[in-house]
Amino acid sequence: MSMLKKNTIQALRVVINRSATAFGISPKDMLHGIRGLPRYLIDFYKIKSDIQNNGEFPISFYPCLKDRYDDSGSARGHYFHQDMLVARKIYENNPKMHLDVGSRIDGFVAHVAVFRPIYVIDIRPQADSIGNIHFIQQDFMIPLAKDKHGYCDSLSCLHAMEHFGLGRYGDTVNYNGHILGMENLYKLLKNHGKLYFSVPIGKQRIEFNAHRIFSVQYLLDQFKNRYEIDSFSFVDDSGNLHENAQLSPLDIDNNFGCQYGCGIFEMTKI
Repeated sequence: MSMLKKNTIQALRVVINRSATAFGISPKDMLHGIRGLPRYLIDFYKIKSDIQNNGEFPISFYPCLKDRYDDSGSARGHYFHQDMLVARKIYENNPKMHLDVGSRIDGFVAHVAVFRPIYVIDIRPQADSIGNIHFIQQDFMIPLAKDKHGYCDSLSCLHAMEHFGLGRYGDTVNYNGHILGMENLYKLLKNHGKLYFSVPIGKQRIEFNAHRIFSVQYLLDQFKNRYEIDSFSFVDDSGNLHENAQLSPLDIDNNFGCQYGCGIFEMTKI
C-alpha cells in the first residue's frame, strides 16, 4: 500500500472518529461492546445457574461489555501529567491565594483542593458546592475590572485558553479570544506572582470548534517582556511527560516534535 493511500485512510479514520464522538458515539467502545457480548452472555447464564443453589442476590441485566478490554487506568496524557505536576508545584510554593481559570474541576482543581482553598473562574455554571473550592462564573474574555488587577499571587490556566472564543462552551466566537484571556491573566496576577499555564502545542492552527494548537515560538512571543519562564515541561504525542525541558532554538522551531502535545509553563510575572 502506498504511503499516500495509508495517510488518506488514517485521515479518514480520524474524521469518522471525531464525527462520531461529536454525537456521543465512540467507535472504539462500540467495537469492544460487540466483542464483549458473547462473553457477557456466557457469564450471565453461568452465574444465573449458580443462583439456583444460593438465592441471596437477585439478578438482572446491567451489561458492561467493554471493561475487560480496558487497562486498569491511564497514567499518561495531557491532563494526567499537567494536573499532578502543577498541583505539586503549588503545594511546594504555598502561595497566599491561588486562583484558577477554566481548568478541570474533576482533575487539577480537585487535586489542589485536597490541601488548600482554590478560587475558580469558569464561563459555565457549577451547581455543586465543594469544600475548599470557591466558584466564580464569569466570561474571562471581558476586560477585567480595575479592582481585580493584582488580585492574586498565584494563578493557573491549564488546557483552557485554547478554547477561548471558539464558542464550544457557550462563549462568544472571537478569533482573538485567547489574546483577551491572556491579557486578563496578566492583569489578574500580582507582580512577581506565579502563573502556571498549559495549552496544546504543535503546528499552529485552529481545529474548529474543538481548540487551537499553538506553536511554542508564538507562546514565547506572547510571554516576552511580561513573564520570566521558571520552567517548561511538555507532554509528547504519545502522552509521556518531559519535565524541565530546555527551550533550545531547534526544539522551539519544531515544537518539540509535537503535532498535538501539551506545553506546561511555570512563569513569574515581571
